[in-house]
Amino acid sequence: MVLISVTRLRVRSIWFLPGFISYALKSSNQARNAAGNHGVELLRDARNTFWTCTAWEDEAAMRAFLMAEPHKRAMGKLANWCNEASVVHWHQDTADLPDWKEAHRRMATEGRRSRVRHPSEAHQDFRIPPPRF
Repeated sequence: MVLISVTRLRVRSIWFLPGFISYALKSSNQARNAAGNHGVELLRDARNTFWTCTAWEDEAAMRAFLMAEPHKRAMGKLANWCNEASVVHWHQDTADLPDWKEAHRRMATEGRRSRVRHPSEAHQDFRIPPPRF
């Protein structure tokens, strides 16, 4: 079984976008080259919102990626940079990444909020609008 991980992050100010985008690009390259990774997709949504979708051989491979630089350093900044953050994981038989419609469905029904220091009302209510392509 393959582990699918989806994150949704909304950057709370344009002032944080340059740093966020820099870390997002570095982290996506890191994920693509990480042991046990089967796929990476990024989506830039509306209103400074970004989605990631990754497929992993197992949870250990995903956790090794999470705790390695530069991703580890980026995670420490997200609580301040973002006013909405959520994550969802599930297992599936194939390494095919889900489409964004399925990623949204899973996030809205099975996801959980991540801690942010300046939560928006939508974050507090766990409202996840569908991504705009």
